[in-house]
Amino acid sequence: MASSAGWLKGKVKAVTSGDTLVIMALNPDKTGIPREKTITLSSLMAPRLARRDGVDEPFAWYSREFLRQLCLGEEVVFKVDYVIKSIGRDFGSVFLAKSNDNVAKLVVSQGWAKVREPQSQPTGPRQGQQKQIVEVSPYLEELLSLEEKAKTEGLGCWTKVPGAAEESIRCLPPNNNFDAMSLLAENKGQPMEAIVEQVRDGSTLGVYLLPEFQFVRVFVAGTRAPSMKSSHGTKETVAVAEAFALESKFFTEARVLNRDVHIVLQGVDKFRNLIWSVYYPDGESEKDLGLELVENGYAKYVESSANLMEEDAKKQLKAAELEAKKSKLRMWTNYVPPATGSKPIHDKNFTGKVVEVVSGDCIIVADDSLPSGSPLAERRVNLSSIWFPKMHNPRRDEKPAPYAREAKELLRTRLIGSQVSVQLEYSRKAGQGGAMDFGSVFVKAVEKDASGQVGGNVAELMVARGLGTVVKHRDFEERSHYYDALLAAESRAIAGKKGIHSSKEAPVMHTRDLTTEPAKKASEFLPFLQRNRKIPAIVEYVLSGHRFKLFLPKETCSIAFSFSGVRCPRREEPFSDEAIAVMRRKIMQREVEIEVESVDKTGTFLGTLWESGTNMSIALVGAGLAKYTPFGNSDRILDAHLLEQAQKSAKQQKLKIWENYDQGQEVSKKQKKVLNVVVTEILDSGKFYVQTTEDQTTASIQQQLASLNLQESDPVTDTDFKPTKGDIVLAQFSADNSWNRAMIVNAPRAAVESSQDEYEVFYIDYGNQEVVPFSQLRPLDSSLATAPGLAQLCSLAYVKVPSLEDNFGEEAAEYLSEQTLSSSIKFRALIEGRDLSEGKVVKGQGTGPALMVTLEAGDDEMSINAAMVREGLASLDKEKKFWKSSETLREFQDEARTYRRGMWEDGDIDAHVDRARPITKTAGKR
Repeated sequence: MASSAGWLKGKVKAVTSGDTLVIMALNPDKTGIPREKTITLSSLMAPRLARRDGVDEPFAWYSREFLRQLCLGEEVVFKVDYVIKSIGRDFGSVFLAKSNDNVAKLVVSQGWAKVREPQSQPTGPRQGQQKQIVEVSPYLEELLSLEEKAKTEGLGCWTKVPGAAEESIRCLPPNNNFDAMSLLAENKGQPMEAIVEQVRDGSTLGVYLLPEFQFVRVFVAGTRAPSMKSSHGTKETVAVAEAFALESKFFTEARVLNRDVHIVLQGVDKFRNLIWSVYYPDGESEKDLGLELVENGYAKYVESSANLMEEDAKKQLKAAELEAKKSKLRMWTNYVPPATGSKPIHDKNFTGKVVEVVSGDCIIVADDSLPSGSPLAERRVNLSSIWFPKMHNPRRDEKPAPYAREAKELLRTRLIGSQVSVQLEYSRKAGQGGAMDFGSVFVKAVEKDASGQVGGNVAELMVARGLGTVVKHRDFEERSHYYDALLAAESRAIAGKKGIHSSKEAPVMHTRDLTTEPAKKASEFLPFLQRNRKIPAIVEYVLSGHRFKLFLPKETCSIAFSFSGVRCPRREEPFSDEAIAVMRRKIMQREVEIEVESVDKTGTFLGTLWESGTNMSIALVGAGLAKYTPFGNSDRILDAHLLEQAQKSAKQQKLKIWENYDQGQEVSKKQKKVLNVVVTEILDSGKFYVQTTEDQTTASIQQQLASLNLQESDPVTDTDFKPTKGDIVLAQFSADNSWNRAMIVNAPRAAVESSQDEYEVFYIDYGNQEVVPFSQLRPLDSSLATAPGLAQLCSLAYVKVPSLEDNFGEEAAEYLSEQTLSSSIKFRALIEGRDLSEGKVVKGQGTGPALMVTLEAGDDEMSINAAMVREGLASLDKEKKFWKSSETLREFQDEARTYRRGMWEDGDIDAHVDRARPITKTAGKR
């Protein structure tokens, strides 16, 4: 307190009676707490207030009220006039700083205190000895004059109203009869008037409830200030305060001590303590004492008593403590925040298009600032501060949690393909050293919620629908910048009993996933899908550029689906990722239409897919991200001619996979020696016979055979006709009874005795071989016998086809037969080399030199060789030195191995044991 000629300046902190003030310095000292002094007005004596359970002297309360309302919180100038050491009290003169009025004069003039004359100054207890002393107020004469005037006018204590003195006496209610539970039942949540009489510590007060003057202990709701403890020694009691206890106590005293306050009874704790909210006046408004304590670091947030408060007040109190901790205010000076695993993200906002909804609280957005189609542009964003039911993994036989499917579907229908803005807010550590980014997502077009408000925050919309809950974050854990709005949305959902907050059971959808069932199940499902023609579907996953997982809503099942006749680069090849990225942006989780043509051996359905009327396989091929590779079935592929045009256009523009395309190389390929052939016979292990279609010798021999006039005589009677091994004769083919040139492969050792004696013959123009009776043989003119056979033995180049005894050997032979013998298509055989392993001379079926060929049908991009490798019915022939020249075959073999097709169904074909199968060899076909 500053001193000038003995006068001091200060501020009235409390008024303890009608003649006593507690004055504190205007500025704090180095401890942060202003010094204070208790001053009794010199030469005055006010009526004494009663202690608890006691009785006031007449007009004591009115006397204190006058002085309280006059001085409390006001700046004053005062001076100590004298000190009576025997009672330890300072007596002084006090002037109001604003008006310069003498407080003692104002009190006496209104009749609220008596003036003590010098001879009656006490030196001990009220009943003790009296003696005259010289310590008096310097304004004694004026005070005596004012007292006489007040008496004359009957002011204050000198009133002349009958019975006024008796009515002014307060009889304080006894505390031992106080019923806390009754008070709670009658007044819970209702504001009550009170005057603060004590401050035990920053969050514990003693108040008088008005107008009954019931004294109650007030524990400020949701807070606990540092305690003013006492340790009891052997001789004296020593006060031991917790850190910042004195500062907290002073903070409360300076605001509410001896002041009128509003208090609201919130409840009772387990110790039957009354928990209150305390509001004190501050200008024209009121402030919450508990909130002020916590905000300024003078008290802690206490969950147990905060739970008795309204939700908004509780959240505000909790947020205030968090900010105080962050700022390390006062009692949090040495606070070390716990590790949360989350870090804030600053100024990392972006816009983009939503390409996938992973779950109700996670989406994938393609960043507009990165190149279109780039997989790096896709950013996974988890919605901040919310939790949604998880979909779980169907492959682990896990079912979606209640409302998980509804949450994901709502987010899909609202966001997929939409332009959004993302505000990244924090990241959290994930497995294997990664991190998960959390943020708020805003979309322009969002419908009105239940409250009639339009909001762009996707998380708020979902929570308001009752499809998710708000995460209850720990202290210092990063959270959404719109956390309060999320909490408000959750409160509306709870009040409306929406979604997961409903008492009703969650809807259940029974679905079937054909991708996890054996391929046979998919084959059984094929006729049903083919009957329905165009089928609505939703793309669940993009497995590769041309293969997808689809959900069929009407059939409530999921299937694997692939473009028919279209193939994209493999995962590790150039443009594979770009093809996947493009398809994710165009069809991922979109509503599409499909038409199913067939199903392969892995259970993948093949067909055509449209999105908004666009054939996506044509779009993919036209962009140079896929090849159109039909094989012998282009007539079954929808828009096949458009696919061919799209591929030619991509080649001409050298787009993507065709960037190194050289038309000259394709011409040189066509300049290889090529035979136009028809397949006449299929042998074991990928061997077959062909007949050229443009050879004039073929037509000439066929005409000569047709002109022969064969007699019906028995050849046994012809003693000159004795065919032996290696002779060329005419033989009647058992399948159609036609006569054809044939070579004797095996003949009876003895002379022919019967027309039923058997000869094994090889038809040199077709490659068939069978056993016929002697009656079906005829001699052949030498001119026809010496002409070379028309059937040319061939073998598929670069590949190894399993034999009939090996695993999948029969399937390979059947597939090769179906694609060649059962088809009227003419083939082109590109000669890649010659194989002389079977000798240089034809000695029967499968012997003699063979052509190593690539067999192609018409304009199809895919050869028979490649088709068999792709279906897992052939593998690359590593024993041949030229196998490395075919990169395409290696691609198809990797594809077959990946999808476990054919011989790869059990994994590596070099590791498993072949299953022995019986050899079933039938007569060949032409």
